Amino acid sequence: MATTTAAQQRARAKMEYDAFLAACPSRKLLDRISDKWVTLILAALGSGPDCAGDPRPMRYSELSRLLASVSQKMLTQTLRALERDGLISRTVEPTVPVTVTYELTPLGLSLHAMMRGLKLWAQDHMDEVLAHRAAYDG
Repeated sequence: MATTTAAQQRARAKMEYDAFLAACPSRKLLDRISDKWVTLILAALGSGPDCAGDPRPMRYSELSRLLASVSQKMLTQTLRALERDGLISRTVEPTVPVTVTYELTPLGLSLHAMMRGLKLWAQDHMDEVLAHRAAYDG
């Protein structure tokens, strides 16, 4: 019986990730990153409301103001989930009051441009989508 190294086992497991399969763990990741608040946080983090410029750290209060109508609970839960997944990092500075900043990790940066593009696509094509909805419903 041939033994496999840990690296070979990881490579084989990676090849087996197929989101079309019901048992694939990547489905849970897709579920997470397709959430509207995740999309908006990853698009906005450091880029601001127009999604222009390079990513930079942002304070919690900055994100809260930028993401109109997000509750404090939802923003906190989403940021914690993104930190757990390794997409953002959280830095606490011992100031009065405490300053908390969030920044994209290298893994988060790999998703940033895509999420920013998705947000911009939705904004750019909303009129067309609304026209198609009206025609379909009519």
